[in-house]
Amino acid sequence: MGLLTEGHPLSWEETKKHAQYVREHGVEQFINTYKELKDRRNDSLQWGDEVEFMIIRFDHEKKKVHLLLKAHEILPILMEPENQNPDDCTTLWRPEYADYMIEGTPGKPYGYLPVHFNMVEANMRLRRQQGQELLDKDEYVLSTSNFPRNGCPDCSWPTYKPTTDTSASASLFFPDEFIFADHPRFKILTRNIRLRRNSKVAFNIPIFIDTNTPRPFIEDFSIYGDTAGVNTTAAIKDHIYLDAIGLGTGCSCLQVTFQAQSIDEARFLYDQLIPLTPIMLAMSASSPIWRGYLTEIDCRWNVLCAMSDDRTTEEEGSEPLKNECFRIPKSRYSSVDCYISPDSAKYNDQEVVLDMNVFHKLIENDIDHLLAQHIAHLFIRDPLILFEEQLHLDDTKDTDLFENINSTNWQSMRFKPPPADCDIGWRVEFRPTELQMTDFENAALVTFIVLLTRAILTYNLNLLIPISNVDENMKFAQQRDALRHQKFHFRKSLTTEQTPDTPFLTSIQKNKSQEPEYDKTECEHCLMTINEIINGSNKFVGLLNIIQNYLSNIDLDADTQDTINQYLDLISRRAAGTLMTNATWMRHFVANHPVYKHDSVVTDEIAYDLLWKMTKITNDEEECPEVVRKKPSKTTLDVTAAVEQDNNELEIKQSLINNNQ
Repeated sequence: MGLLTEGHPLSWEETKKHAQYVREHGVEQFINTYKELKDRRNDSLQWGDEVEFMIIRFDHEKKKVHLLLKAHEILPILMEPENQNPDDCTTLWRPEYADYMIEGTPGKPYGYLPVHFNMVEANMRLRRQQGQELLDKDEYVLSTSNFPRNGCPDCSWPTYKPTTDTSASASLFFPDEFIFADHPRFKILTRNIRLRRNSKVAFNIPIFIDTNTPRPFIEDFSIYGDTAGVNTTAAIKDHIYLDAIGLGTGCSCLQVTFQAQSIDEARFLYDQLIPLTPIMLAMSASSPIWRGYLTEIDCRWNVLCAMSDDRTTEEEGSEPLKNECFRIPKSRYSSVDCYISPDSAKYNDQEVVLDMNVFHKLIENDIDHLLAQHIAHLFIRDPLILFEEQLHLDDTKDTDLFENINSTNWQSMRFKPPPADCDIGWRVEFRPTELQMTDFENAALVTFIVLLTRAILTYNLNLLIPISNVDENMKFAQQRDALRHQKFHFRKSLTTEQTPDTPFLTSIQKNKSQEPEYDKTECEHCLMTINEIINGSNKFVGLLNIIQNYLSNIDLDADTQDTINQYLDLISRRAAGTLMTNATWMRHFVANHPVYKHDSVVTDEIAYDLLWKMTKITNDEEECPEVVRKKPSKTTLDVTAAVEQDNNELEIKQSLINNNQ
């Protein structure tokens, strides 16, 4: 969710007054960080995942399931080991936007050893179990991206009703009590987005038209009280209406962060992973139900974009510019707008809105055009929340004001400079992936992403396509069953002049006679299915084949090899469409439920049965062969032996070097 600064938050009017101050000093902090650390080299690979779990409660007698507002109770207990001994924790915990969410990460980042891939699933399971141990009977930690009846009456425990006149979001559906209250950031952020745009957020999701869905579908909001008519003027027919940031940021996701060897490698990886963001979004789709209705989307991404949109009518283009400085095409939660590595410049085919004062200041301080463009684009935004303590910082030592802007540009990728006063290097965060039902699936997605970064760097590959095509792919990725029914822009040949001349790659990638259809145009990319992108064809190598070739050239212990093979098998089968996405499986479950009337409505009983089934699958009490076929993996938390062996081998190598000298 971003920088969790402690202190005394300012009101929106005070924050707005200091917006220019934040931008000026935030840029100064970035310049100082850049100058100090731009030549930093040889940081080791470190990486980790973030899982945002939901907490739910079942009422078996009434056949209802609720969002359980209990994070404020269990988070202090979960965080106690870190408070007692921060250098020796297996897991770390942080608050998230809603009081039914808890965010867990590994206690320490994983490293360069292949055996670390065998820890991911075990650590995810441990996190889920740690949360589960603190819950009462009929309460569970759930791994999924969106609660299907969030925003419906009586969807929480305890139950609260929205107060549109006094709440932070003025929502008809999402009460303030849902927001995590033990950190001031979340409620103030909600209020300030609404105050900055001078209206509450609004988004309409097209409803899935089933055989008995009314046409036109017009929702009756009278159950929400006398003010419903005034508060739903933005609703349109045949759509589901959303009106609160919490209906977006109250969703859960799976994110991965990598530390690069240098700033150059971080910029390169940032760019290379951008075309992968819509592919992984479609692969991980798990959000087909919104406010109790089946919809035409399978992912949370556009909902997040709309629910976090703080643009005024002038900035979004509905009115002429008068009081604002910029027309801004996207929400501050959006897909990436530009590549940042020098070799990527030609693929930036869309205009990027810049704060030119920021841009010129960066250029004057010897920051190159593309990186300056990236920062100057981020800094067209206002700070959304500001703490009094942030106004009195040393720009040579602190980075909080830079992160105030950087961490509230919630894009599909994030470029992360080193924080102040620590040994962390330049990092890249991969952000679009939806959360899956099982630890196995989540670990498979994380492992695939990390392995692909290793293969890209090892083989000097190039995945770049025009940024406008990435935006198109993000739209394709969210549509119903996009994995099986959509095609995506993707690069035809991934090799570069620096790619090793190996038989594996050259046989498919450099032999033009193998690509008769693709060679009909000079364009570097074409439309492919996800099956072609992941598994390959006689015309395209396939990302999985590249990863498998990379793995064949590194030392893997038997257990790690077995686990990775299972993960990659899941990725392959899902890409091929022989295994369902979570979203498709949920649709099938609802469609075949005995009380479903084929009217697009997911009732309390249907939601109860769906989430009870998912809970049993999550806890390995039932199998779900339509989504995940697996035998028990060899995942483990204890990799001591492998680490010791690696250390011994390094000592032997160093000894031989010393003897030769």
